[in-house]
Amino acid sequence: EVQLVASGGASVQPGGSLRLSCVASGFTFSLYAMSWVRQAPGKGLEWVGGIMQDGTSPYYIGAVKGRFTISRDNAKNTLYLQLNNLKTEDTAMYYCAQGITSAVQGSQGTQVTVSS
Repeated sequence: EVQLVASGGASVQPGGSLRLSCVASGFTFSLYAMSWVRQAPGKGLEWVGGIMQDGTSPYYIGAVKGRFTISRDNAKNTLYLQLNNLKTEDTAMYYCAQGITSAVQGSQGTQVTVSS
């Protein structure tokens, strides 16, 4: 059974930083590209960015490019999302997903709240 459990979310002020982690189990992590997906209050799922199996070529949506960084540690079956210069519009539940997709069924998210 695929399990994806994100952690590291918190309440921060605008301009702050966070590092999210997502521990994967139930599949061979190193064989899959991975994504981060978020859902803001009252809105649909939004794909944020993804990274290839070997950790190369991370790519992002324009709204977060230059502020967010995706990385991974295949030895630890863990995906990371570094969030810098956070804005109020980044407030959302953040999920990781297996593959380049916005499908997050069965993935446990972590809440990021940005407010002053």
